[in-house]
Amino acid sequence: MIVAIEGILQGRGADFIVVKVGSISVQVYAPASTLVQFGDVGSTVFLHTFLYIKEDSVVLYGFSSTEALELFKSLITVSGIGPKTALGLLSVFSPEHLVSAIVGSNVKLLCQAPGLGKKMAERIILELRGRLEKSWGETLSPALLQEDADVVAALVSLGYSPREATQAVSALAGSSELSLEDKIKLALKQLASV
Repeated sequence: MIVAIEGILQGRGADFIVVKVGSISVQVYAPASTLVQFGDVGSTVFLHTFLYIKEDSVVLYGFSSTEALELFKSLITVSGIGPKTALGLLSVFSPEHLVSAIVGSNVKLLCQAPGLGKKMAERIILELRGRLEKSWGETLSPALLQEDADVVAALVSLGYSPREATQAVSALAGSSELSLEDKIKLALKQLASV
């Protein structure tokens, strides 16, 4: 099993990078949130990886954190969710915000991910909620999670992409004492400055 890869960034595509490890070049698929973290071709990269084997293909998926990797592995255990949909979710949401949406049963927010309908979002919540509450419960505050999900939903309704909205809310770390309206205002300022 290949659990991590480190090498030189040799090229990139819309949803993958090519990493040169010694005399071998490896294609690694990754969420957009991971791909944007890498510098120019020639820079050194490190990824936590998951080797996905199916009858007709062998694919390597890479993630910048072990949390994202573990969440990916949980997502692909859900009936009907494949690696492509799981990568789509992790491209739109940070692991923390994705877990908060699942634990908070926020179907509407999950449906913001490309290709994910209401029934599939409900299935993800049904199959993963209990498991994620146990493994992430100590690090996530339910009230704060719901409020963050509300801020993301408000920004999405204003026309921002779910990815932009979650990144703006992530930048508000340590703002638990602010009201919902204040968080939305700060997030809008954050988005306007980009």
